[in-house]
Amino acid sequence: MDIFNEIKKKLSHEFIDIIEWLDNTNDTIVHRFERYQNEIKNNAQLIVREGQTAVFINEGQLADIFKPGTYTLNTKNLPVLTTLKGWKYGFDSPFKAEVYFVNTHLFTDEKWGTKNPIMLSDERFGLVEIRAFGTYSFRINDPGKFVVDVVGTDGNFTNFEINEHLKSLVVTRFTDTVGEANLPIELYAANTSELSETCREVMQPEFGRVGIELEKFYIENVSMPEELKKEIFEYSRLDKLDMTKLAQFKAAKAMEAAAKNEGGTAGAGMGMGMGFVLAQQMGNMMNPQAAQQPFGGQQPQAIAPPQVPTQVMYFYATSGQQMGPVSFEKLKELFAARTINRDSLVWKQGMANWTALKEVEELKSFLGGNTPPPLPTA
Repeated sequence: MDIFNEIKKKLSHEFIDIIEWLDNTNDTIVHRFERYQNEIKNNAQLIVREGQTAVFINEGQLADIFKPGTYTLNTKNLPVLTTLKGWKYGFDSPFKAEVYFVNTHLFTDEKWGTKNPIMLSDERFGLVEIRAFGTYSFRINDPGKFVVDVVGTDGNFTNFEINEHLKSLVVTRFTDTVGEANLPIELYAANTSELSETCREVMQPEFGRVGIELEKFYIENVSMPEELKKEIFEYSRLDKLDMTKLAQFKAAKAMEAAAKNEGGTAGAGMGMGMGFVLAQQMGNMMNPQAAQQPFGGQQPQAIAPPQVPTQVMYFYATSGQQMGPVSFEKLKELFAARTINRDSLVWKQGMANWTALKEVEELKSFLGGNTPPPLPTA
């Protein structure tokens, strides 16, 4: 009898289950531990490695969850399953449960991109189209929720399966975010870091609903049609350029093209004439002062028109406040209207200090008509 018990004990020890999962792939997220009829013996050994979580499912219901470590499966270590099974006094026979190993390490360098152009409205360029692509990284932070809500009964759930769902979610939320950002179209490419962080914050609640944490989200590039790029570049240049000089440059280029297209002797003569005009135009652009004299100042000075005199502008003080600048004529009108008087302080460019109007040489002419003559006597 004792020999039989020893043999029975030895056999039961040799056949204690060991439940574990060695991941030989780089893309498996959830693996179901296969057992014949899902039976697990009492006191079976459960080994959960780093980067894994074991999830027990009983008849479709979430039961116990095990973090990394080694466990002996009995009523003490299976509190939820014990309650679901109604084991009040323990059990000796095998029990049925599904065991899912969830890979909780960080999945990196996942690609995303817009399959179709995104339509945006810009104040200067109207409706425009952009495309974008980048990468993101995620991990499973709630294995129980993920298994119940996403995996279901799938025995080998891979990265490819979840990524199809995640990519659609990313593109949808990215489209909403860039639409609400309302940035000028040319600033999207220059603000990818800020826009990436904003998108991650917007997307995280959506990922969290199924037990996923969005660790990083990157926008690597925002592209647009070549025609729109040219318009943006042209607009940025025009915003910086002197429009008068730009018009002169355009005219010079047009004349140069016309000169090249003319043929024969007449064309050669016209081309030479155009060349002289072009040289003058370019010289005027580089040296505005020389532009006042035909052919860079080679003609006699007598035929050059004199420079337009610069109008002198004055500042004046009234009620302790600085006013102006105003022209000589306007200042005269103010004096006639008695807004200012002979003692009012005035200043113009070249004067060291504010000076009373009556002491400024060219303004003394105001004083002659400021005091009316005496009334005639009867």
